[in-house]
Amino acid sequence: MWDMNNSNKGNSSVLIIGSGAREHALGFFIAKGANIDKVFFANGNAGTLLDGFENIGLEVNKNNYAKLAEFALEHKCVTIVGPEEPLANGIVDVFNSKGARILGPTKDAAMLESSKVYAKEFMYRHEIPTPHFKVFDDPNKAKDYISSLKDDERVVVKADGLAYGKGAIVCNSKEDAYNAIDRIMVAREFGSAGDRVVIEERLYGDEASFICLCDGKSIMPLATSQDHKRAYDNDEGPNTGGMGAYSPNMLIDGDDRLYKQINGIMEKTIYGLRSEGVEFKGFLYAGLMISNGKAYVLEFNVRLGDPECQVILPRLESNLLDYVNHAIDGTLDQLEPLQWSEKCALCVVLASKGYPLRYEKGKVITGLKSNRSRVDNYHNDAFVFHAGTALNEQGQIVTNGGRVLSVVALAYSMRDAIDKAYRLVNTISWDGMHYRKDIGLKALRYRYQ
Repeated sequence: MWDMNNSNKGNSSVLIIGSGAREHALGFFIAKGANIDKVFFANGNAGTLLDGFENIGLEVNKNNYAKLAEFALEHKCVTIVGPEEPLANGIVDVFNSKGARILGPTKDAAMLESSKVYAKEFMYRHEIPTPHFKVFDDPNKAKDYISSLKDDERVVVKADGLAYGKGAIVCNSKEDAYNAIDRIMVAREFGSAGDRVVIEERLYGDEASFICLCDGKSIMPLATSQDHKRAYDNDEGPNTGGMGAYSPNMLIDGDDRLYKQINGIMEKTIYGLRSEGVEFKGFLYAGLMISNGKAYVLEFNVRLGDPECQVILPRLESNLLDYVNHAIDGTLDQLEPLQWSEKCALCVVLASKGYPLRYEKGKVITGLKSNRSRVDNYHNDAFVFHAGTALNEQGQIVTNGGRVLSVVALAYSMRDAIDKAYRLVNTISWDGMHYRKDIGLKALRYRYQ
């Protein structure tokens, strides 16, 4: 339990900013692990309502940041920001100016995610391993660079700004790269995020996610995980915000040398920011490629990953809110390392047909056995976290986004976690439901049995 007498924070409630499955999971596990009065969501979803939390009526946009801070102060909330856009737009700066407690990086620190150009140039300055890259603000010059490459050189073309996990286009040929440049810079598929592009050397290997909680001076590593970005089985199709994840990632956990290298990358990032006058508080996420036994940073995010959050938090045995408060105060070094369950966790994302492109909303979801996240007949080892859901006029749960539900299961082996999650997936349906059928299978290569 969170000891209010020893916390000296004076906050008895939590405000979660965001409406996805990541935010649903954050609120659920904070409420489960801490003695707090109430969990509020801005804006939440059908699942947060059904779990007994309160969705407040304030939209999360720049015009309401001050009102959200005032709400947090009035209700004695500590606020945690889930998605990237409010962080990039300076919600933390507004809260700080009003004296409201909030976990997340300032607008300047959030540039690690909001600008791929900034992040790549930062990594270059601080000798953080990352694929070779070039930056362009002219599509013709970008294409000229592609033309100069050898026929067997492959690249990834990335929009500079925020594109919600969809702005990195993996290219298998020069023609693919030309098309990617046109999509981003000419057709403006991602709007102003495509004013500039990063053209990056394509690396081959295994992707991994490594997330730390940071207090501006030190880091507290979270459990390792692996996301599945592509829309379809066998890592095919367009990039998405994430179609599933698992934890732990034994590719990292089973290699002490590699773990230390990655931990060093995270420390160097925090120190590098401090050396440039930027204090980073919040969750720092490194999307990594493990190639020939070495980790390279493909991207930084400045918040908990989604769906990585949904497999990390169910394994957490420590009181997350206590660590959040210490991170805000810059005192993480006063706490012991986070404690983790030995169980494996697997998340399968259920999405709308057509995601990540066009999709329909309002499809009635059937098969949800409980109005709560925890699935009773799985003995507290299975959860359904809502993302793109809403309640219609008849009180039915309907789809309201691209990624709709995260189905999560825990077990003492990854094989059992996979089987349990997909058994639960098979009980849920709606018209056009789409999901990958191979989430976690690559984990079995790392000798999960």
